[in-house]
Amino acid sequence: MENIPIQTVSAGSRHKKSLLIVLCLSGTYLIAEVIGGIMTNSLALLADAAHMLTDVVGLLLAFIAIKIGERKADPSRTYGYYRTEILAAVVNAVVLLGISIYVLFEAYQRFQNPPEVQSKSMLIVAGIGLIVNIVGMMILRKDSEGSLNMKGAYFEVLSDMLTSVGVMIAGVIMLTTGWYYADPLISAAIGLLIFPRTWRLLKEAINVLLEGTPKDVDIHELRTSLEKAPGVKNVHDLHVWSLTSSVNAMSAHVVKEAEYSQNQLLKILTDTTVNNFKISHTTFQIEEEGYEENEVHL
Repeated sequence: MENIPIQTVSAGSRHKKSLLIVLCLSGTYLIAEVIGGIMTNSLALLADAAHMLTDVVGLLLAFIAIKIGERKADPSRTYGYYRTEILAAVVNAVVLLGISIYVLFEAYQRFQNPPEVQSKSMLIVAGIGLIVNIVGMMILRKDSEGSLNMKGAYFEVLSDMLTSVGVMIAGVIMLTTGWYYADPLISAAIGLLIFPRTWRLLKEAINVLLEGTPKDVDIHELRTSLEKAPGVKNVHDLHVWSLTSSVNAMSAHVVKEAEYSQNQLLKILTDTTVNNFKISHTTFQIEEEGYEENEVHL
């Protein structure tokens, strides 16, 4: 038997307005940056534009995923469409990794014969991009803490902010020294910087898809709390998973003591779980002592 979930709105859904604002800002700047990259012949600037393109696509994908995730559950999707947000986070991470690899390859090519770059124009375009990305990061930073989808969008903007900083550093070096190797060198550094955070995001999203234990739930502590609850003899087949970020679910088999009624025990278990752990959807199978079932999980 189960209680009515107290939290059915994903974290991403609560912050979609912020995402839309950043999407509009990034889309506007993308057009200007592509033009600037072509005019200045800067790989670093075009690398930034490539990241910005993935930002815009990733932000749009994240927003669409949130809208789909808000659809109500139906007979064919009894948990609703929450997982679309996680799929969007996976796609964002994969695209970011792919773009980083491409930038590293292009940087290697340019190391062979670095072309002349219009450093001054490059600095102006990158400076505008830096401002746009800082504004986007400020908008998304808080929202990214509770949603993998929003975290993916935040990392998109963060990676592009790092790229803008790198482009400006390369521009200053080339403007003052004429050393055009700075352009592919900074581009390669940007590609390498993006990898660790993106890889962590991908692992977190895949963990959700594999129905792994959410990182914000200590399953051993949960099990101990349930077993210490009045009326509980033991707990087995305990499972905890995420539908999407901030919407966790669990199920467990509970052997009750004879003097407690099923309704009494359900109330105790539900209160213990919902009040003390970040779980919004609970399912408990109440069993009488002597009922035996082989346990193959926690």
